[in-house]
This record gives sequence, structure tokens and C-alpha cells, in this order.
Amino acid sequence: MLNFGFVNQKNFSLLTDLYELTMAQIYFDKGINDVAVFEFFVRDTENRNYFLNAGLEQVLYYISNIRFEKEEIEYLRTTGKFSDEFLKYLKDFKFTGNLYAMEEGEIFFPYEPVVVVEAPLIQAQILETFIINTMQISILIATKALRCYSVAKDKLLVEFGLRRAHGTDAGMKAARNSFIGGFAGTSNVLAGKEFNIPIFGTMAHSFIMAHNSEKEAFLNFAFKYKENTIFLVDTYDTIQGVKNAVEVAKYLNLKTFKGIRLDSGDIITLSKEARKILDENGYKDATIFVSGSMNEYKIKEFLDNNAPIDGFGVGTELVVSSDLPYLDCAYKLVEYAKKPKIKLSPQKITLPAKKQVYRIIKEGIIQKDIITLFDEKLEEANPLLKPFIINGELVEKNYPSLNQIKEKSLNNFKTLPEELKDIYKKYEFLPEISKSLKDIMEKLKKEVS
Repeated sequence: MLNFGFVNQKNFSLLTDLYELTMAQIYFDKGINDVAVFEFFVRDTENRNYFLNAGLEQVLYYISNIRFEKEEIEYLRTTGKFSDEFLKYLKDFKFTGNLYAMEEGEIFFPYEPVVVVEAPLIQAQILETFIINTMQISILIATKALRCYSVAKDKLLVEFGLRRAHGTDAGMKAARNSFIGGFAGTSNVLAGKEFNIPIFGTMAHSFIMAHNSEKEAFLNFAFKYKENTIFLVDTYDTIQGVKNAVEVAKYLNLKTFKGIRLDSGDIITLSKEARKILDENGYKDATIFVSGSMNEYKIKEFLDNNAPIDGFGVGTELVVSSDLPYLDCAYKLVEYAKKPKIKLSPQKITLPAKKQVYRIIKEGIIQKDIITLFDEKLEEANPLLKPFIINGELVEKNYPSLNQIKEKSLNNFKTLPEELKDIYKKYEFLPEISKSLKDIMEKLKKEVS
């Protein structure tokens, strides 16, 4: 079964831009409603060598369930922008077309169609805003998470960003898609429930400050949670905090305790000193967990400097994708009434016609991707766009679990050429375009000019 996540599902048919509906009104009035093909893709981006596909489950749920209920119809009527005949059409609205897409957890590259919608023009047009809105944030977070995973050297990664996310829906999507990108879980309790992913938590500075002393705070928490306690040790003096944690563990006769969390200061130096104190007191299994403005660059820096860190809580910089806060992505018409269409705006030329993406992998490594016409066949290459909705019906009723998608993501990551995993350098890895597709492009350019 599809899981939509945390969104007010009652009125999501109106979660769109006005011009989607005003265009649809004109299409309806003029009888312009033949089968159209739209494609969602991402343009080249300066600081990303690859992208991880995510968000498809929510798109499928939306398309399968979108309806204009009575209250939505009545609201649209009050705007004075729509005819009774068009509103009657919306009252019976249901998606009847096809959707092809790359699976969640698939690696993709710029300009490749990731989602292909083939449906009567009005239906396909109305889906535009939701598809871009959902796919953009999902891909941003999943890709950022995978970049963190790529440098974390099997250390524990936990998503800590709910409080800094841009709203509740973004917070839920961050938890879901960071898990797909290699994180172990989230601090977001609702996401744990909705998506069945592990939840993690420690304690806050306010908990320490609410007690008469740091030791008292540690004692109260450890007495309740014992070996599952992670002591936050940097409220006052970090090194003394580590010593207080050890003292409390010994007082309660804890043979082991889970560890400590560092949230500020010179993390490299403090983690090394903390490790020494823990080891000297017989707590070699106690972990050191670090949070506080973490990102893939800091994770790599700390581990390259041999900081003895066992896990990272990654919050703000992940959930807002701080170094890339938006994707230059689009949902463009590429075919109408079986005729290929092309956009020739400077620096925003689109690839016409309904297409397929083929991937050639040799010895477990991606060699190249080729964008072809949809019906073209390439030997020794794998097609990435697969049918998910045909004639308005889901092809598969049972969607993969997040654990399955996560496993797919991490396996696909292994197929990336090593240079593309570099988080600092930009390597251009653009798909090839088949000769048949190039011929159509040249023909269209001449016709338009």
C-alpha cells in the first residue's frame, strides 16, 4: 500500500498554482485535450555530480487519489474564473493516463526524464505543481543524505532536523528521504510511526539546566534509561561533563552505557580527549555522538583527522539542503497529439518526444546513460523508466518498503564511478542522446525557425 505521509489530505486537489486551472479551463473550452506527454527532469547543477531519486511514492498516491470534492468545487466557483461546465468536468476528474518513472533509490543525472506523464492534456497539466513540489524536496534531501553517507565510513547517521525544517510536511519528507539516502533513522517521532523507521534521541541542554547540577540531571536520566543513556556533556564544561557521565555510570554500576554527545566546541580535540577518559575508565564500548551544524563536509573533515566519532546527528544543513536549497528542475511538455514538442528558450532547450533512459554498466560501474526515443531498444543496456500507472491504474499494488528502497539506493551508489563520489569537485557526467532523438531535435528546430 502507498503511504502519503503527513499532509492535510482532504484538500490536496487545490494544492496547485492558479494557472494550472486557468490553462485547463481554456483547454476545456477549446477542445484542446488530446494525449500529452510531460517529463520531470533536473538541469545541470554546479555542486552535484549525481542525484538520488525519491518522492515517487507520494506522487503515485496523489495521482491515484486526486479528486475535486464539493467544497473545492464551490470555492473555485466563488473565484468567478471558471465556468459551470468546467467545474462539472472537475467534479468527475480522475487520472486515466500512464506514468513511467525511475524507481526510488535510482541514481540519475542532469536532463534525464525521471517521471513521464502521458495523459489527456488537462489531466497531465493539473499534476505539474504537485509533482515538482514533491520531487524537488525529496530528491534534494535524499541526495544530501547520500553525500553524507558517502563520507561517513559506516558511522551512525541520524536525521535531527525537524525543528529547523520548512514546515511539518518538509520535516516528514526529510525523515523519509534521508533514510532512503543511508541514514539509520530520525528524531522525528511521527515519521517513525508513519514510515516505520527507527527513532533516536538523547537529551537537551534545558534538561541539564533544569536540574541543580549536571550530575543530578545525568543521574535522573540514567536511572530511568540505564544502558540506553547518551549523556549530553557540553552544557557547561565539556571535559568535566565527560567525567561526570563516567562518575554517574559507575555510581549506578552500569557495566556499559551508550555514550556521550558533543554539540559544540573543538570537536576533533574534544572527541579525542573524551575517548581517552572513557577508555581509561573501562567504557571502551561507549560511543561518541556529535551534532551541531553537521554536514558532509564537516563529517569528512572530522574523520579525515581521525576524530574518534561513532555517529552524527545531521539537522539543519540536511533538511534545508543548505549548499543547494533548490533544484533547477522542470516539468515540460515534450509531445502532444503524437507530435514531438520542443522549447528553444536560451539555456533552457528541452529534449522533445516521449523518451526512455538506458544505462550501460560494466564490471559493476556505470559507463554511460543514453536518452532515446521511448520505443528504441538498446542491447546490453538497462531501461530506467518503468511503468507505474497504466490507464489510470497502479501496475503494482504493493509498493516497496523504505528498507528495500534504502538497500537499492546503497547498492546503486556502489555503481557510481569514484570521481562522481567526490563531494568537493564537480565532474560533468551528462547522458548521451541517441541519433534518432537528435534527428527529431534538428527537424523541430528548422520547423520552428
